[in-house]
Amino acid sequence: MATDVTEREARQVAEDAREGEWKLPSFGKDLFLGRLNLDLIHPQPQLDPAAVHKGEAFLQELRAFLTEHVDPLQIERDAKIPEAVVDGFKAMGALGMKVPEEYGGLGLSQVYYNRALTLVGSCHASLGALLSAHQSIGVAEPLLHFGSEAQKQEWLPKVARTHISAFLLTEPDVGSDPARVATTATPTEDGSGYRLDGRKLWATNGAIADVVVVMAKVPKGDGHQGGISAFILPYDTEGVTVEHRNAFMGLRGIENSVTLLQDVVVPKENLIGREGQGLKIALTTLNTGRLALPAICLGTAKWATKIAREWSAERVQWGQPVGRHDAVAQKIAFIAASAFGIEAMLDVASRMADDKQRDIRIEAAIGKLYASELGWRVIDELMQIRGGRGYETAESLKARGEKPVPVEQVMRDMRINRIFEGSTEIMHLLIAREAVDQHLAVAGDILEGDVPLKDKARAAVEAGKFYAKWFPQLAVGEGQKPGAFGGEFGELAVHLRYVERASRKLARSTFYAMGRWQAKLERKQSVLGRIVDIGSELFAISSAVVYATTLRSEHPERAEEATQLADLFCRQARHRAEALFAELFDNDDDAAYALAQDVLAGKFTWVEEGIVDPSGEGPMIAG
Repeated sequence: MATDVTEREARQVAEDAREGEWKLPSFGKDLFLGRLNLDLIHPQPQLDPAAVHKGEAFLQELRAFLTEHVDPLQIERDAKIPEAVVDGFKAMGALGMKVPEEYGGLGLSQVYYNRALTLVGSCHASLGALLSAHQSIGVAEPLLHFGSEAQKQEWLPKVARTHISAFLLTEPDVGSDPARVATTATPTEDGSGYRLDGRKLWATNGAIADVVVVMAKVPKGDGHQGGISAFILPYDTEGVTVEHRNAFMGLRGIENSVTLLQDVVVPKENLIGREGQGLKIALTTLNTGRLALPAICLGTAKWATKIAREWSAERVQWGQPVGRHDAVAQKIAFIAASAFGIEAMLDVASRMADDKQRDIRIEAAIGKLYASELGWRVIDELMQIRGGRGYETAESLKARGEKPVPVEQVMRDMRINRIFEGSTEIMHLLIAREAVDQHLAVAGDILEGDVPLKDKARAAVEAGKFYAKWFPQLAVGEGQKPGAFGGEFGELAVHLRYVERASRKLARSTFYAMGRWQAKLERKQSVLGRIVDIGSELFAISSAVVYATTLRSEHPERAEEATQLADLFCRQARHRAEALFAELFDNDDDAAYALAQDVLAGKFTWVEEGIVDPSGEGPMIAG
């Protein structure tokens, strides 16, 4: 969430989400506290044979359908997913991959749901957006967590087979700050339901949906707790108007809408959970739903590895394939290693998600953040490898007789993933809030007294008490012992030793930042972003080592190659982490912030001279 979300509401939602819901701690959170609790992710849970059989059978059917019945070039030309493709998804049950079988769905595990999204997304990103918006954040997910049995019985069979769903949260003036939702849900005079009024923006599937979840604010009054609430809304209800189908740089096939709600009546039976529970429902829905993004990014990274390999072996320059030239070889290695790293992180997080005792909010958030950023670099490097052919459209390549490799399309499609379901900047703040809160909680446990937690931590820093009791715990660990982790992880153990040391260094650095800036740290978003990015690299390294070890038992024939990929990925991730450590307290943040405020104040407008603005004049946001 953005920092301007009401602090009390944000904290309360976080506390509500924590209460008694999970029995096991979070691996990702512990990394920010200097704790490498490897037993939380290793050994990885074995996949249930029945789930594997069901999942593999569905993937085989899905692959055949995509290969035989989907033309990605047609989706680009028409800027629309053909009805026949949507009908095919419905027929095979792809709309209900995560819906339990008892409600008419396929009941796939999170592991196989994500593998299906990886497969679909590699064919065309709009297909991944359709299915993930429908299932990861559409009607099914909030109902599975918060819906009544009656609601599940009525709606889950429909969204599993016949009804496209969407999630209506964002508004023209409300993006990452859901506490400011302006759409209202006014109780009817007879008490039978609510009247919805408002305008919703950027609802993926909103232009073709049959049923949606709407977030709206109920006024507080007699018999009504009020607050942001979630409602099931059949899209054919009177007063629902799709005003506009939005068009974007990429994802040309998605049905994304501006939807107007005018005096729309919904029965009280369509309220999900309780009044005022909407923010919790939205955030809970987004938690696991965020794993859809790294799954789709993984499909792109895998495809990029294939194209880089094929092209760089065939294209000859200066007497040898371009892949033999060092500059290109470095890019190929980066792409392949990154694809492995993203897959490792997704596999670890997905198996954790299938264990309902696990708190994966941080891991899912890191997965979304990390895969979208690294995936963007992967496709950028592929564009450079392909050169002019990368910039040329697939249609143009096909028209002159070459393989229609859609690098320029995939680059356009990939860019949204750094914005979707929480932008990189918002994810930094969300994860940083958890990390800093954990330090405050530890401070409260170590120090005694009835001083409020925030003041207690601040007083501890000033008095040096916290340093005396907490820092010794961050000084020495198993990772500093020669040979630690070596028995089980072999040559990859060196990377786990690095994670153990670096996590302790990260915890010390975080607490130093808390002492240095105190309450102002919340405004040091660049510093917080680096802290989060370091923790993300450490999680990725840990996942790569653990996943490589898992492959030795699940796919022994890949053991040596998995180790090689994991080793290079970990090396590259360590370099990124060290660069971030160096920039934590030695940077140009203050100078840049000051100059940015001068720009906003109207200074330096002479820099803008000599241009014509093709967008003309007028407000940036419609009234």
